[in-house]
Amino acid sequence: MKHKQGIRQPYAQNPVTTDHWLPGPEANTTTRRGFLSKSSLIAMSVALGTTIPFAKFMPAGLIPIALAETDSALEQAGKDGLIVLNDRPINAETPAHLLDDKITPATRLFVRNNGIPPVIDQTAIHQWKVDIEGESCVSPKAYSIDELKTKFEAQTLQLQMECGGNGRSEYYPPAKGNQWTNGAIGCPEWTGIRLADVLADCGIKDDAVYVAYESADKHLSGDPTKLPISRGVPVHKAMESESMLVWAMNGEPLPALHGYPLRLICAGWPGSVSGKWLTKILVRNQLHDGPKMTGQSYRIPCKPVAPGTAVADDDMCIIESMPVKSIVTFPKSGISHNLGESLAIRGHAWAGDQSVSELHTSIDFGATWQTAILDKPVNRLAWQHWHSSIHFPEPGYYEIWARAVDQNGSSQPMVLPGWNPRGYLNNACHRIAVKVMV
Repeated sequence: MKHKQGIRQPYAQNPVTTDHWLPGPEANTTTRRGFLSKSSLIAMSVALGTTIPFAKFMPAGLIPIALAETDSALEQAGKDGLIVLNDRPINAETPAHLLDDKITPATRLFVRNNGIPPVIDQTAIHQWKVDIEGESCVSPKAYSIDELKTKFEAQTLQLQMECGGNGRSEYYPPAKGNQWTNGAIGCPEWTGIRLADVLADCGIKDDAVYVAYESADKHLSGDPTKLPISRGVPVHKAMESESMLVWAMNGEPLPALHGYPLRLICAGWPGSVSGKWLTKILVRNQLHDGPKMTGQSYRIPCKPVAPGTAVADDDMCIIESMPVKSIVTFPKSGISHNLGESLAIRGHAWAGDQSVSELHTSIDFGATWQTAILDKPVNRLAWQHWHSSIHFPEPGYYEIWARAVDQNGSSQPMVLPGWNPRGYLNNACHRIAVKVMV
């Protein structure tokens, strides 16, 4: 296991001091008022190995993406290039440059597990059942996968999947949990049936409030009476055409790590509502109270709080639609580029339940923005592709920032959004580093 010590923590504790601390010429004691002092600029340029043409626009305490640390990492078989953040249970993210495909391959889709995946006997898969029950289910039923395939109309949709903690590693004070950077996102094609059709077949009572799941994965303690996770969504989300029970990803049976033989997909909300290894659907007459639904799991403060604040459970609100976000998938961060040549850039953008209406890029730390070409989604709740080209005015260190705006006018923040105890919903602009050379 390799580990590289970065500078995120000292920057979070005292950004101005850290700017002076960077290797390089002795710093003077000039106070920075929002931007780099001359000596700090020299020191940072030495650390980067080049000048910073737009340094005058660089906010105090901004960590150059080229200097940011990387987490300790292992590699997972079948997921070449992904970074394993935890091996019990397996959780792995995808570096942004490996998410360049318009349709995310199974080998590139991040892995987020709360329990130990079940070992499935593929020869007995016809015996797999999913039960539909609960206080607000009119006629509880059990369906085999073959029955689901023959009784209901199948559909294939490309749907986004993002972990609620994607981007957690940037928050300070640090939040507990997997320290995702920006790779806990993907958008494969899913084949299955509408959850609404199955619920209609069983019947839903007028008092139905929530639709939840239970799965076959095992609790980390080994206790068979405990579920590692059981979450859900309000009835209106469950009844959307894009909420599905699926058995295939990109035209192939679901991979074992992604829920084989059957899983739930509720795109646009935290990936934790899309249960894998599905065994039960519960139609509840109350807010679901399964594991990871109560307390502070997948919740943020109902009102903004100062970093490090302890927040009572009653003051936390459940995360629903994910915020607007984007990534740069080409080129890979850290490349060198020749001055005078245009640089093609591209990536994806998404906005939870909404669509993205604009995508902008900047090379001067957000002082000015250039509008990129943004494609429409192939279907609702799929991510959208964007592309542009960049011209650099002189040699030096640059960062390319991407900023998406959703259909309601909500924009990604240039810096971290409001801190929260569990480190959810970081949708700050994605940045990549480019060194321009003569």
